[in-house]
Amino acid sequence: MQLSKHIEALIFAADTPIKREEIRSVLETHLETTISAADLEAAYAELLSKYSSDDFVFEIVEIADGFKFLSKGAYHGTIGTYLKQNAKKKLSQAALETLSIIAYKQPVSKSEVEQIRGVNCDYAVQKLLEKELIAIAGRSESAGRPLLYATSSKFMDYFGIKNIKELPKPKDIKEASSEIGA
Repeated sequence: MQLSKHIEALIFAADTPIKREEIRSVLETHLETTISAADLEAAYAELLSKYSSDDFVFEIVEIADGFKFLSKGAYHGTIGTYLKQNAKKKLSQAALETLSIIAYKQPVSKSEVEQIRGVNCDYAVQKLLEKELIAIAGRSESAGRPLLYATSSKFMDYFGIKNIKELPKPKDIKEASSEIGA
């Protein structure tokens, strides 16, 4: 059956991290059989081990509650140079600030983000929605029932985190030092 090869093909074909449940569902449907959790775990372990070898410039990483192929750290510089040379518009400072507020306060309304930032954030929210870094997470119970925003799985994929709990805690973020020689 070569279960690991089927899983490898799914991870390769998926444009976002593919979750264990999705892998199992696809395989059981396609192979018309029930697959044990132990067999799946053994196949995952085989693939993770295979791609940890120095023979490959990429690896399978568990990210955003799923699996995805990513380049290894030794090649990030080369890839970074390529991406900088071919980059489209990056996130503006306003979009980054808006995104960070949404990430830490989610689910949050646009008016709450505007209160924190002190400026209108219609454009930033729209751009973040277009880039699929945030998503509408429902409506608030407050007056007017404003939309609530939260980060998406693409956000976690973009920033390379497994889940939202991996965001740095505000106390862990060091402020830029204004001292000379620091």
